[in-house]
Amino acid sequence: MNKAKICVLVSGGGTNLQALINAQKNGIIKSGEITLVISNKADAYALERAKQNGIEALVISNKAYETRKDFETELIKEIDSRDIDIIVLAGFMCILTEFFTSHYPRRIINVHPALIPSFCGEGFYGLKVHEAALEKGVKVTGATVHYVNEIPDGGEIIMQKAVEVLDGDTPEVLQRRVMEQAEWIILPASVEKAANEIINK
Repeated sequence: MNKAKICVLVSGGGTNLQALINAQKNGIIKSGEITLVISNKADAYALERAKQNGIEALVISNKAYETRKDFETELIKEIDSRDIDIIVLAGFMCILTEFFTSHYPRRIINVHPALIPSFCGEGFYGLKVHEAALEKGVKVTGATVHYVNEIPDGGEIIMQKAVEVLDGDTPEVLQRRVMEQAEWIILPASVEKAANEIINK
């Protein structure tokens, strides 16, 4: 069966990458295959996860380039040379510019740890999202998977899943619940949906 080639961009531990690898093994992702992992940080544990699962892993550090455009040009070169169909941002801590995103229309997917349009856009990432949700006193939060365009968190939504906020939640506790109950479920499902659309075009 023809499978869409998936590249995952990561900066840290790679828990969402692991969720995608598990989903591939469990047959949730069957229309695509992760063939490349790229990190902008050489010490990202996600690289180790890739190696353990026999996936090619590269380090392309944004700090090694004078301009963002030079960095993104290098990313594009490596991605295009491997005929990648889908790019998944899984905790990738670099905001990508229009130069990069316009090169891959409807082919970049991101998971955001809130229900867009709440707690999203520039400056909302990692624990900051959950801190803002708790500060506002919302009773329901969740995660959103969306296509990436030039506006941070501004692309078309693919899937959302709600998660209850409980009394006594800390940002760390809430972050974990959103990952387990939302991100790790809708990210693999969205990747499968996008991969299926690409191979059946």
